[in-house]
Amino acid sequence: MAGVAAASVVMAFPASAQEAGYKPGEDTIIVTAQRENQTGVTHGGKIGVLGDKAAEDVPFAVKSYNGALILNQQPQTLGQVLDNDPSVRTSYGYGNAAEQFVIRGFALAGDDIGFDGLYGITPRQLIAPELYDSVQVLNGSSAFLNGAAPGGTGIGGSVNLIPKRAGDKPLTRLTANYTSSAHFGGSFDFARRFGSGGEWGVRINGAARRGDVGIDDEFRSAYLLGGAIDYDSGPLRVSLDLAYQKVRVNQLRPKLTLPATIAEIPKVPKADANYGQPYYFTSLRDVYGQFRAEYDLSDNAMVYAAFGARDGSEDGFYSTLTLLNATTGDASVSGSRIPRTDNNEALQAGLRVKLAAGGVSHEFNVGGSMNWLVNRNAYEFYAISSGTNNIYDPVVVPQPSTVTLTGGDMDDPFPISRTRLTSAFASDTIGVWDDRILLTAGLRLQQIEVKSYSNKTALQTGEYSKDAVTPVVGLVVKPVSGVSFYANRIEALVQGATAPAASGGYNIVNVGEVLAPYKSRQYEVGGKLTLDKVTASLSFFTTERATQILVPVATPANSARFEASGRQRNRGIELSIQAEPIDGLRIITGGSVIDARLRRQTNGLNEGNKVAGVPEYLINANVEWDVPFIPALTLTGRVVHTGEQPANNANTLELPNWTRVDLGARYVALVADRPMTLRFGVDNVANRRYWASAFDNSRPDLLQGAPRTFKLSASIDL
Repeated sequence: MAGVAAASVVMAFPASAQEAGYKPGEDTIIVTAQRENQTGVTHGGKIGVLGDKAAEDVPFAVKSYNGALILNQQPQTLGQVLDNDPSVRTSYGYGNAAEQFVIRGFALAGDDIGFDGLYGITPRQLIAPELYDSVQVLNGSSAFLNGAAPGGTGIGGSVNLIPKRAGDKPLTRLTANYTSSAHFGGSFDFARRFGSGGEWGVRINGAARRGDVGIDDEFRSAYLLGGAIDYDSGPLRVSLDLAYQKVRVNQLRPKLTLPATIAEIPKVPKADANYGQPYYFTSLRDVYGQFRAEYDLSDNAMVYAAFGARDGSEDGFYSTLTLLNATTGDASVSGSRIPRTDNNEALQAGLRVKLAAGGVSHEFNVGGSMNWLVNRNAYEFYAISSGTNNIYDPVVVPQPSTVTLTGGDMDDPFPISRTRLTSAFASDTIGVWDDRILLTAGLRLQQIEVKSYSNKTALQTGEYSKDAVTPVVGLVVKPVSGVSFYANRIEALVQGATAPAASGGYNIVNVGEVLAPYKSRQYEVGGKLTLDKVTASLSFFTTERATQILVPVATPANSARFEASGRQRNRGIELSIQAEPIDGLRIITGGSVIDARLRRQTNGLNEGNKVAGVPEYLINANVEWDVPFIPALTLTGRVVHTGEQPANNANTLELPNWTRVDLGARYVALVADRPMTLRFGVDNVANRRYWASAFDNSRPDLLQGAPRTFKLSASIDL
């Protein structure tokens, strides 16, 4: 009823506005506000060490989702922003609320999200999007561009968050919002520039929200505060960004783990059913920021440096829900508690020089980066609860309390690992034919050092130190204005694993051996179109990554060697289009097709099979229409479609395709000559129940899609 009433209020505004008539100048204010509120995607952004680039000038697929999209769609997590991307889908981590993203069929963990180009600085489990001016997605490997990701993911793509800074126009915005079933919040955003030439900028923004969301009894809260000071005058530019985030989730609806012996996918429970337990919780607190400086040595040379740090803590009672019977829905409940703190720092510095002579241009990039990461954690894992839950008729079961495995100090966790990533890079982009042909070549030397410590005594137990070179070669050809073709060969790099004592029923003959860093190699070709009303990109890619497998040996009996000689090969096609075919009608759409296969597996098991959790295809479409006969009204719609996906590597189980439809509207009204934007949206209009993802790095897990959710907000610019 609340949603229907809100829709009635929104639709009533245009009629009253038309009856009253606009005063002179009011229509200009409204049209300006309407344009500034346009949800948008730009093709381009910060391309790692290459700096800010237009999409047509780089041999990579990149796009940025702007702040208006974040404001209009009212997302509460980063994953809800990335729902707009036709190459990305979102899953959860092991037993908790941690979002992980699947890009081109490979995982991207929250640990490996960039903060203005720096790794290890953003919150690691859940990221609230309100503090960011844009979310940039770079499709493909990026070890040269960004360095090795400290969490060991990011093979299929990377995500970079750009913090808010003061723009040319003053901003004072207040927003109130509501999300069903009882989630209320508000935010503020203030920005000004000062000085005789506006060289000083200040931006402060924050948000607070709490309450139950659309899933029965699932509670979420978030408290956010961000601030930025920047100076831009003459050859010097400096900025300081600081942020605070505190997030809590109670009674999370968890993923559902499937046993290896299951023969069928269980039917999907009710869309809003919650088979989580009241004692499940995740509590996260992060303080983080960066200082950045750039100095122009001349018109063609610039030095830059950035330093970032993060202090994070988390606690929670997590759980794995394991299906016992696909027909009845019975499931067992296990539990764990894992307090953790992180202290991370990141440093990056470099020199960028542009030269031109004899019809040939060069852009040189040289520099280096360092990351220091300290992980302190402890853990207790508990035996399965004495009670049995049911996904179709959830019940409260006794909290698991019998400790089966423990490590560390639960009250004051000590360091479990210390990681240092260092790298040095150099590249040259050569331009000919008035820079209509651009050839980029570069190398990054990377070293990964990890010290591990006993979870019993805190004494050092091992040390990992490996290095590797990750090259890049990219070509851009722009035959005519607005058209470019590109190709690249680039790699990803992740830390190698340590051989265990036993695995897969085998005794391991090289116990304790630390494998060299795993490389993946990507080849990609594509084209981009940049016209006045249409921006589009099309790419074809193939990525092969090393995976760890067991290679049986003759002696001793029942033994195997732990090696990184397995392979996973993902091939695909991606299309992205942003167009305004007629004035006031904006379309953002795209799709991707992925063929992800297992290669060189232990004893040939699952050889050639599809990779679990990787959908065969993805399609997204966003539409905005400024209604011409109702001034200031914009109607919105979004369709998210995901193709079939195998639920296990044996390919005996498969999730069916699913489609979600979201609808909404926003209206700009004047309150005391100030523009106020009213928004109303409904996600999953049909309240469709579906298994959204089967992606997990270790076993078949099912994540259920969110139920119908109503969203209301009102923003006024003072």
